[in-house]
Amino acid sequence: MFSPPLRQLALQGAAVILVLSLAWPYFGVQGEALPWRETSLAIGGVALLFATLSRQAWWWRLIHALFMPLVWATYQLAIDPGWFLLAAILLLLVYRGALSGQVPLYLSNRQTVQALAELLAERGPCRFIDLGAGLGSTVVPLADNLPEHRFNGVENAPLTWLAGRLLGIGRPNLAWRWGDLWQADLGEHDVVYAFLSPAPMSQLWEKVQAEMKPGSLFISNSFPVPGATPERIIEVDCVPPRPLYCYQR
Repeated sequence: MFSPPLRQLALQGAAVILVLSLAWPYFGVQGEALPWRETSLAIGGVALLFATLSRQAWWWRLIHALFMPLVWATYQLAIDPGWFLLAAILLLLVYRGALSGQVPLYLSNRQTVQALAELLAERGPCRFIDLGAGLGSTVVPLADNLPEHRFNGVENAPLTWLAGRLLGIGRPNLAWRWGDLWQADLGEHDVVYAFLSPAPMSQLWEKVQAEMKPGSLFISNSFPVPGATPERIIEVDCVPPRPLYCYQR
C-alpha cells in the first residue's frame, strides 16, 4: 500500500508515461518535435482522469490537472533553479503536515475561538490540547481569555511552530511544543481539539477512543468523524461554515 504522497506521485507518473508512450512514437514517425505545450495539457487531462477514477479529493484532482501545464509554463519563464529550491524548502517548513499526513495549514477564525471559549467556560477549568496548532490562532487567544485553563499546542512544521512559539510568549498557561500529533498523550487532557482534514479522522478517532478518559471531550473543526455521532454540533457564525463536532467520551 502506497503512502498518500507516493500514491499521488504514482498517479502523476502514470499519466506522464501513458501520454509520452503515445506521443513520442507518433511525432518521431512524423519527424516532428514533440509539442510540449499540448503534451503538458494532455498529461494534465489524463492525470485528472486517473485522480477522478481513484476517487481522490477535489484538491488533489485540481493539483493533478494543473501540475504539468504549470511546469511547462514556468519553464518558459527561464527562472533560476535556485528559486525553486528555496520555494520548496519554505513550503516544507510551513506545510509539512500536508505532505506527511494530508493535513493542510488551517487557521481558526475569531468566531470559532469565541465559540470554543464559551464552551470551555461552561466546563470550567480544564486541560486543552490543539493537535496541529499551526500559528497558535486557537490556543493563543484562548489562553488570553481563559487564564484559569491550561492550554497545549502541538505543531510539526518548523516555521509555523516557531511563529506560534513567538506569538505565545508571555502566557504561563500555554505550553507550545514541536511534535507529532500521533505521539501526543491525549489521556493527559480534558478537551482535545483538531482542525485537520477528512483524511486522518478515522485514525484519529481510534486514538481518541483508546487514550481519552471518560468524561473528556473531543472537538473536530469542520470535519466529522466517519461513522460516529457527535453529542453536539456547534454552528459557528462564519463564512465558509465551520461547525464544531463535539464527541463526549
